Amino acid sequence: MQVSVLVSPTTVDVPSGPRPLCLGSRTLGAGGPSSARPPFFRPAFALLQAMQKIAADLSFETAARARGFTAIAGVDEVGRGPLAGPVTAAAVILDLTRIPAGLADSKALTAKRRDHLFDLILANAQCSIAHATVEEIDTLNILRASHLAMERAIAGLGTSPDHCLIDGNLIPAGLKGRSEAIVKGDAKSLSIAAASIIAKVTRDRIMVDLAQQHPGYGWEVNAGYPTKLHLNALLNLGVTAWHRRSFKPVHNILYQDKSVTP
Repeated sequence: MQVSVLVSPTTVDVPSGPRPLCLGSRTLGAGGPSSARPPFFRPAFALLQAMQKIAADLSFETAARARGFTAIAGVDEVGRGPLAGPVTAAAVILDLTRIPAGLADSKALTAKRRDHLFDLILANAQCSIAHATVEEIDTLNILRASHLAMERAIAGLGTSPDHCLIDGNLIPAGLKGRSEAIVKGDAKSLSIAAASIIAKVTRDRIMVDLAQQHPGYGWEVNAGYPTKLHLNALLNLGVTAWHRRSFKPVHNILYQDKSVTP
């Protein structure tokens, strides 16, 4: 799936530096809060400062442009840990003049906010979504399957990127030479944050659809992750075609002692 639609978006100016934070009559600037602050305020102020420091921005994109790159894609995947369903990846090339307001790491957003940003990103950026199947996960292993999904997502972009920002600490084999890996990149790069939202919303919706076909496993709420409900359902309802047989809890049920011990 690839979407590149030019529509008037909701936009936001990306700040070039940290903004002061206010709590009551106190203001936090770059130098931090006053040491005279009452002790019970300190955790709140520390949290606010931490949130400022980890907010995704365009630093990596700007650095790549300074090196001469023009088409910079953020890439992320979701679905390594579940016992069921595909692994899904997304690649996004942002239009830097039309960045949706509130864009952030998908894990830091509510489901409602992710859905809203999903539509805005699709409308105002080049996006490509790809998957690796359960069969590919079991054949290749989850890491290689995740990288395969990333490679497919990048290949599906209308504009071939000359530089890719990859979430994680490893670069897929097919992307070496034109990519950089960024640990916790979805919390640091707006392009990767956008890809994380596209990938997560897409996969969550797939799992909701699969939950209707296979009720009882709770996929509509756990997205295939090994929750207590899911593990109990494996014992009581059995293994479906969408379960990853190379993952230990599923493998144990099929081939060993009917145990779901992780």
